[in-house]
Amino acid sequence: MSPAAAWAVIVIGFVLPLIHVAVSREIAAPAPANPETGATCPFSPRTGWIVIVLFLGPVGWLMFIASRRKRRALKAAGKPPRS
Repeated sequence: MSPAAAWAVIVIGFVLPLIHVAVSREIAAPAPANPETGATCPFSPRTGWIVIVLFLGPVGWLMFIASRRKRRALKAAGKPPRS
């Protein structure tokens, strides 16, 4: 594999999905979970998705895309999406 092809795989498979998740407007605000609502995770949903995409690369990004589509479908059906 040439160096250019290796860099292309890294940029397209890891960097661009990370940027997409980091700037997506469809994720909750980047703030820690609210313990008053029963949430116990100290990280925001955005941070969680960034970690998933960082470790899983393109597979994590596909998981993010699938969750967005599922959330949109629930919203269109009038059901409240799960947090």
